[in-house]
Amino acid sequence: MVDANIRLERKDHLAVVTLDRPGRLHAFNDIMFDLLEGVARELAASLPRAIVITATGDRSFSAGFDVHPDNPMVQRIVDSVSTRDEGPAREAIAHIRRAVDAFVSLPAPIIAALNGDAFGGGAELAVRCDLRVMVKPAVICFSEAKLGLMPDWGGGAALARLAGASRAADLVLTARKLASDEALAMGLVNRVCEPGAALGEALGIAALIAENGPRAVRHALALIRNSRNSAYDASLEEEARRAVELIASGECFHGVAAFLEKKKPEFPDI
Repeated sequence: MVDANIRLERKDHLAVVTLDRPGRLHAFNDIMFDLLEGVARELAASLPRAIVITATGDRSFSAGFDVHPDNPMVQRIVDSVSTRDEGPAREAIAHIRRAVDAFVSLPAPIIAALNGDAFGGGAELAVRCDLRVMVKPAVICFSEAKLGLMPDWGGGAALARLAGASRAADLVLTARKLASDEALAMGLVNRVCEPGAALGEALGIAALIAENGPRAVRHALALIRNSRNSAYDASLEEEARRAVELIASGECFHGVAAFLEKKKPEFPDI
């Protein structure tokens, strides 16, 4: 799939989604959200073993929501303010969430390769992915409060679960810029790399994931994601259930046999 603003490329068992709107620092307008939802549908129809999302250039991963007047979604916000009617704002946020939720809920590991700064919704999109790689000069900034707004891509809730309520409050309420070293120290990103190396680092992680049993990865990923919203005992029960289902699928035969023969396992696609 090729489009002026978002590209989807596949290689072997991997997929790379590239944001390509550099004139607006890869900020999302109505078309971009529709494209992201379309990418999610295309990936769901033929699921890769891992997905990387990044952007072109080395300046920005994404500036988030495009607040320029030529974004039709801005008019919905204006309408809500001028009429004191929550309906248009609700429609705009529903549009955003429909696209972002469709993408980040794909049952494959999603790695955000932060090639540059992630502001506002760009930071939210990053924390809603499963893993993050960040270049050293970049910053993450939940900047919405500076505009009199708050996170609405699902990133506020995701950040609180990822970094804890206190750290989330620090980042969201101050809207301060978070450098890569601090982001790594608080567990907000998994790897920090040199400028220009984010995509390669993320693809390296994706390739390691793709070598493993696809059923094993999918079950483990679902457990990890679900555990954020489940009680500990419920997560333990889900883990046992998924482990039994995975064993019964027979995928482990390929891994155990390869181990005993001192070979690299080759797992069939699901």
